[in-house]
Amino acid sequence: MALFGFIGAGNMGYPMLKAAIQTFGPEEVIYTDASENRRNFVKDETKVEGLSYNISVVNQCKFLVLAVKPQFFPEVLNEIKDLVTENHVVISIAAGITIETIKTGLSASVRIVRAMPNTPAMVLQGMTGICYSKDPFSQEEKEIINRFFSSFGKYEVFEEYLMNVVVCANGSSPAYVYMFIEALADSVVKYGIPRDKAYTLAAQTVLGAAAMILETKEHPGRLKDNVCSPGGTTIAAVSALEEHGFRNAIIKATDSCYEKAVALSQKK
Repeated sequence: MALFGFIGAGNMGYPMLKAAIQTFGPEEVIYTDASENRRNFVKDETKVEGLSYNISVVNQCKFLVLAVKPQFFPEVLNEIKDLVTENHVVISIAAGITIETIKTGLSASVRIVRAMPNTPAMVLQGMTGICYSKDPFSQEEKEIINRFFSSFGKYEVFEEYLMNVVVCANGSSPAYVYMFIEALADSVVKYGIPRDKAYTLAAQTVLGAAAMILETKEHPGRLKDNVCSPGGTTIAAVSALEEHGFRNAIIKATDSCYEKAVALSQKK
């Protein structure tokens, strides 16, 4: 009996699976994926052989991680519903899939952890929002859950009604950051900096700025003000960003992301 079983080893499931192997040991992790090519890739990378069937994973684990896309959830839940018991802890990472939906598809007695991780988990710098179903979890189970989500980054616990907002804050937002880094790099390549060095300049600056917020606990506005010397280059750039709707673009992106997440959660 393994500690963790993964159904799905794609772009999000694989980093979590890999971190679980590193933290708990290869003997404590089993997995499957609908793609044989993907199973072979994971085996080559982790030296852990995947299983061919979802039911084999369910029967051999304690913590069942459902790392499948929302559109495949009904099919997977229907396949495993007779095998999941109250002894399992089901961890779902599908955007918009509520605890109620999972319980309806499996059983009202099944204990659920709904999670929204993000792709920086691949480099152990992920940020995950989680919420628990209104069921009893032992202290040992919560400690294992803590170790699991800490193995690939940081996490915060929320009430479920906020999970659609969590998607906006961390689940989708890496894409915006990548767009910003790409645009910033393009803007200095325009003036002659080689592209590889432009990406390093931009990416390391984003990393360092984020670390400043996390480590100093300073308000982002204060840190921004510290860079903006009176009459200097930065305040001129900030003024241009405001003129072209930088903040409003981010807020509108969040509005669109939230509306989509709500729509997914209401889809039966």
